[in-house]
Amino acid sequence: MLPVCTTASTLVPPATFIAQKKGFHLLADVAALGLAYQHQGGVTTRRYLREHPDIVRSFVKSYIEAVHRLKTDRAAGLKIAAKYLRLEDPELLRKTYESSIDENKLPMRQYPSVEGLKTIIDQIALTNPKAKTARPQDFIDARFVEEFDKSGYIDALYGKEK
Repeated sequence: MLPVCTTASTLVPPATFIAQKKGFHLLADVAALGLAYQHQGGVTTRRYLREHPDIVRSFVKSYIEAVHRLKTDRAAGLKIAAKYLRLEDPELLRKTYESSIDENKLPMRQYPSVEGLKTIIDQIALTNPKAKTARPQDFIDARFVEEFDKSGYIDALYGKEK
């Protein structure tokens, strides 16, 4: 009898779909399971936030607009994904795009997820004792997203009335 070798890995699209095409099996999809996870976001220092709020506000606005464009302009989204992910396979490109714009991964309102950060911190705490005392709230400043959300700007982008 031959020895059995098992391996598992965490992958993100398009690597997930490439692995599946090569015969690997999907064990779990964090987003599909509804597990809280912070998939993406912007990062800066508190000092930079304090000293350059107008620049941060402009960045957040641009990010919100980019998410809107990606979610509402399929042709542009596919073109961008093809270019930056260097994808030529139409099926991989389509699956990657559709997976990327999922509301669980790329929400219309770009609020950081306290629960999602907790999931990440808890995972890091398994190997880094300092992470055991970290609180997700200490890493979040959602005031700029909240500003655009409460003003109705995000809803207006999507053609919704608040």
